[in-house]
Amino acid sequence: MAIFDKIQVLQKMHETGMVPVFYHRDAEVSKQVIKACYEGGVRAFEFTNRGDFAHEVFAECVKYAAKECPELAIGVGSVVDAPTAALFIQLGACFVVGPLLNPEIARVCNRRLVPYCPGCGTVSEIGTAQELGCDLTKVFPGDVYGPAFVKGALAPCPWSKIMVTGGVSPDEVNLTAWFKAGVFCVGMGSKLFPKERIEDKDWQYITDMCRQSLEWIAKAKQ
Repeated sequence: MAIFDKIQVLQKMHETGMVPVFYHRDAEVSKQVIKACYEGGVRAFEFTNRGDFAHEVFAECVKYAAKECPELAIGVGSVVDAPTAALFIQLGACFVVGPLLNPEIARVCNRRLVPYCPGCGTVSEIGTAQELGCDLTKVFPGDVYGPAFVKGALAPCPWSKIMVTGGVSPDEVNLTAWFKAGVFCVGMGSKLFPKERIEDKDWQYITDMCRQSLEWIAKAKQ
C-alpha cells in the first residue's frame, strides 16, 4: 500500500512544484534515474505505465525507493482503466495519473484515499473530475493548451489545482510561464531525460537539471 497519504502526496507535489515522468524497461536504469531525481530535490515521481511487464519494474522501483529515497512518493502514470489502477495501488503507488478522465478509476482511488489526477482538456472536464473527488487535475497535453488556458480556467474556478504535463521543459522561461499562470505543479518527461543522457548513464546531469529546475520553480512562485 501507499507509504504516504493523500494529503502528504499533494503537499510534496506543491512544495517542490515538479513531478518527473519516466519509464524504462530496465529496472536498474529506472532505479538510477529515481535516485538521481531524489538527490536533485524531487519528492514525487511518476513512473509511466508503458511497455510489457511495466508493473514488475514498478514493484522493484518502489521497494528500492523505500530504502534509498525514503521521502519520495512514487506514483504511476498513463493509467486508463480501474483494474490497472488497482494493480499499481496494490504494488505501492502513492498516486495515479492518467491521460483521460475515467470515473471508475476515481472510485478505486478514493476508496484507498490515493490521489487520482486525470487528464482534462476543458473546464467542464476539470469540474467533473472535481465532483468525482479529484483534488488535482492534469491539463494534457500542455503544449496544445499553453499557460493561457491555465490562467483562463483559474479565473472562474480559482480553487482548482492544476498539473500540466506535455510541453514542459527544464528552462527558466518555460517554467516561469506555467507557474505565473497558476499551475499547482508540472510534470516533466522526455525533455528532462534526454535519450543520450540515459544511454550514457549520466545520472549527475539528471540530478543537476532537477536541482536547477526546482530553483527556477521556487523563484517563479515568489
